[in-house]
Amino acid sequence: MEYPSLIFSQLGPQLSNNIMIQNAMIRGYDGNGLFEQCLHLFDEMPHRGLKPHNFTYPYVLNSCSKLGWFRKGKQVHCRIVKDGFASSPSVAHALFHLYVKMVDLNDARKVFDEMYVKTIGLWNHMISLYVNACDVQSARKLFDVMPERDIVSCNSMITGYAEHGQHEEALNLFVQMQSRSQVPDNYTFVSVLSACSQLGALEFGKWIHYLIEDWSQFGAILGTALVDMYSKCGDINRAFTLFIKMGERDVFCWNVMIRSVAINGRTEDAVKMYSLMQKKGLRPNDFTFTAALFACSHGGLTKEGERIFYSMEKEFGVEPKLEHYGCIIDLLSRNGQLEEAVRLVREMPYKPDIAIWGALLGGCRERSHLKLAEEVIEKATELEANESGVYVLLSNMHASVGQWPEAQSAREKMEENKIWKNTGHSNVFAS
Repeated sequence: MEYPSLIFSQLGPQLSNNIMIQNAMIRGYDGNGLFEQCLHLFDEMPHRGLKPHNFTYPYVLNSCSKLGWFRKGKQVHCRIVKDGFASSPSVAHALFHLYVKMVDLNDARKVFDEMYVKTIGLWNHMISLYVNACDVQSARKLFDVMPERDIVSCNSMITGYAEHGQHEEALNLFVQMQSRSQVPDNYTFVSVLSACSQLGALEFGKWIHYLIEDWSQFGAILGTALVDMYSKCGDINRAFTLFIKMGERDVFCWNVMIRSVAINGRTEDAVKMYSLMQKKGLRPNDFTFTAALFACSHGGLTKEGERIFYSMEKEFGVEPKLEHYGCIIDLLSRNGQLEEAVRLVREMPYKPDIAIWGALLGGCRERSHLKLAEEVIEKATELEANESGVYVLLSNMHASVGQWPEAQSAREKMEENKIWKNTGHSNVFAS
């Protein structure tokens, strides 16, 4: 813009005050990322006796949006209304995107409702705004009145349902898509498979698998979603078969498989997969270590667990997080190394959470270490966490050695703190 700016500065008043030339410069500044110059020229227009119009405002609003000058953007909006250009499609679109950038859902909706021309992209954008604001109900209301829907519209709603725990609604909407012969894409399948995983809807997941004619063409993301669905629905053999068939396996896919194998009780296989992954040239990340340590903890693989934990920072430069400490402390507590677990708790750079105190308490039970158990309970209560498990475990420990008054006291403390043991429940999905 240096050359156009130079020419513009040398123009006489008769040309430089021409609205078409002003708009060309404003558009040029905005299009080349010179947003402040764009707004400066806009502010000069009244002094030059010029009135901005529908070819001016879209670029001015875009510059406000890019700079994050939202107060200025609202001032421009007021002027747009005063000048009568709010109904212009290009101006309305620019206003809408300004309020989207501001994350101002109410004003974005007002502008949206006042638009005479709404493209399907704008409808989709408005639905995404509601989904991101956790207002899935409003998103669905808008979705239902759309004059036409595309795959992006459906994906936004299905993903919104899946991400906000309304998994059955996600599957129901997918069935509606199929009844309208709307062709799903990669994103649709991943979201629906995620919902199947959470519901344990194996038969529905198998149907999705059948609908994917060539899942390998979609790459690692969809393949991983299928592996995750089968493993969480209890068919670990099918999950492993798919994993082996995948041509492209990234770290995330290996992480899912390692954890899935561990959850299904094959902890030694999970540790073998952790080693095999590295032989394939992939570097483990935070989630890999969590999955591998989880496997060691639930398989009683103390030596392997300690080796993996201490290799994190030393060999891979990954600083252990609270969840990694939780896994190793649980492993040590479960397997008779309570003193080592206590040492780790004291030395770790994090404040222990209720899961870590619970792991220590479980170790105390194994060793009948009542004194340490009471210390753990005291520390756990400082967290003010509404966890009934630690109190119930302590009460049971006292009862197991015949200390009935102490057992009753632990239960009474739980009631005094208004902590109640939740009843169990299950989800049943009929496919």
